[in-house]
Amino acid sequence: MDITLLIKAALMGIVEGLTEFLPISSTGHLILAGSLLDFTGETAKVFDIAIQTGAMFAVIWQFRDRLQRTVSGLGSRDPVARRFAVNVLIAFIPAVVLGLAFGKAVKAHLFHPVPVALAFIVGGFVILWVEARHKRLYGELDLQGGRRARVETVDDMGPLDALKVGLLQCLALIPGTSRSGSTIIGAMVLGFSRKCATEFSFFLGIPTLMGAGAYALWKQREALHSGDLPMFAVGLVFAFFSALLCIRWLIRFVSTHNFVGFAWYRIVFGGIVLLTAWQGWVTWVD
Repeated sequence: MDITLLIKAALMGIVEGLTEFLPISSTGHLILAGSLLDFTGETAKVFDIAIQTGAMFAVIWQFRDRLQRTVSGLGSRDPVARRFAVNVLIAFIPAVVLGLAFGKAVKAHLFHPVPVALAFIVGGFVILWVEARHKRLYGELDLQGGRRARVETVDDMGPLDALKVGLLQCLALIPGTSRSGSTIIGAMVLGFSRKCATEFSFFLGIPTLMGAGAYALWKQREALHSGDLPMFAVGLVFAFFSALLCIRWLIRFVSTHNFVGFAWYRIVFGGIVLLTAWQGWVTWVD
């Protein structure tokens, strides 16, 4: 058993868990972290996708009561449970269709440090614009002045709202864009409250990322072997616990803060990557 490899897997799991639900791009951070740790290659790419499942298990655990009520409600034909489940399904479909259609091309051309850094910077400026707009419309923190958001809770969503958020999630096919950023910030543009946008992003991530992990493992099944199992297990476990901490922190954070800090983080971090690559201070591995 390669201890160094397991340590790298643990570090990658922590990076995944801490960044998956923040609008800063977990995929982008994994690509950059993998480059620094010399954790690259086809197996590493599958690993990066597969450990997202660990983060999704953290969502399931955190929201287990809501999910259990939904499953029970589907059996009893509860209209609220059915609407919630249908909305998640509708929002999930665009990622399946566009992911299958363009995923391979995106990975071939954009899964490299410099394009990721550029996406970081562009995404940061988008967040600044959206937050400024949201403040003008709804006040500093949604209900503290201004008018109420059009969609206050997940249960207020309609099918068209779900479809629009699902299409916005597809922007995350571009590494560095951020799935959470696309769905949360995009939903805020659509008139969601910050809290509602964040919660729906959690729920939508369950089928999206678990499906992506399962698909990646199935496609690369012949390239993987039993010796990879400890590495994947370590990554999943560390992703689960770090994601759980991040989810609980983010739930508290969005009730009293906006996302401007994350925007500046993206801009500064992306700029550092571009500067180090241009000056040759860091050799980023494609």
